[in-house]
Amino acid sequence: MERREQPVVPVARLAGVRREQFLRDIYPRRKPVVLKGMELGTCTTKWTVDYLSQAEGSKEVKIHVSAVPQMDFLSKNFVYRTLPFDVFVQRAAEVKHKEYFLSEEEKYYLRSVGEDARKDIADIRKQFPVLAEDVQIPEYFEKEQFFSSVFRISSAGLQLWTHYDVMDNFLIQVTGKKRVVLYSPRDAPYLYLSGTKSKVLDVDNPDLEKYPLFVKAKRYQCFLEAGDVLFIPALWFHNVISEEFGVALNVFWKHLPAESYDKSDTYGNKDPTAASRAIQILDRALKTLEELPEEYRDFYARRMVLRIQEKAYRNDYG
Repeated sequence: MERREQPVVPVARLAGVRREQFLRDIYPRRKPVVLKGMELGTCTTKWTVDYLSQAEGSKEVKIHVSAVPQMDFLSKNFVYRTLPFDVFVQRAAEVKHKEYFLSEEEKYYLRSVGEDARKDIADIRKQFPVLAEDVQIPEYFEKEQFFSSVFRISSAGLQLWTHYDVMDNFLIQVTGKKRVVLYSPRDAPYLYLSGTKSKVLDVDNPDLEKYPLFVKAKRYQCFLEAGDVLFIPALWFHNVISEEFGVALNVFWKHLPAESYDKSDTYGNKDPTAASRAIQILDRALKTLEELPEEYRDFYARRMVLRIQEKAYRNDYG
């Protein structure tokens, strides 16, 4: 199939944005934006490899290890391993390793979790208290809306799968550089979803024989440097590649009523309870349609789609 390029839209970059301006002019638009020049504390200058290693010492951390740069959560092309934090940081900063699990060029990724990942949320203040003292998290939301603060460290070249989260998110790039590719929730039909994740692993060179509709998705893109903060609205798909070894902090917060969220969700990526119920009802309806011959099943399925579009689709996307 002939290669076609996705249209690319640069993500807006704004400097010196105060809380009032963010909540009044930026947040309601529900589009990603890079915030520059924000006060983040001493972390942007202090968090060298040596400092990180010494600050939290030899506490053990569970990490992802991949023999290839593109990590795929659907095929699970990585393994979980445990290392002392100081050893992990040193290894993640290396290009080639003298000691390794899979290969001398393997990639490392830490995504912090709670003490019990099934019950506790990630909170840098609890899991990495020494480092938390160096961070000033932008207070653009109310304290009761806070959900989690996820500490991340990535090897250079590591690329994470495209996915969406159900909560709003600040991606704070503390050190290193990242490229972030984003897609609007409206382009979900073109992303070949499996749950919250896209099956299209390589967004730069997609297999258009296998994923022909992917080219229709509008690609938003930005490059983050140390000190940049990317606002990712809930439901926006994002694919992240670490261009350098780097440290980041994601801060998630809730903007729906508390009862809207799944109480067992410690990662912020389970669909709201009402959405989960609706999907279950739809699955039952589709199962019922299987009682009809193909011609009738096709006709009534199309009527269902039209009804969903009429009752639930928005018409005011910018």
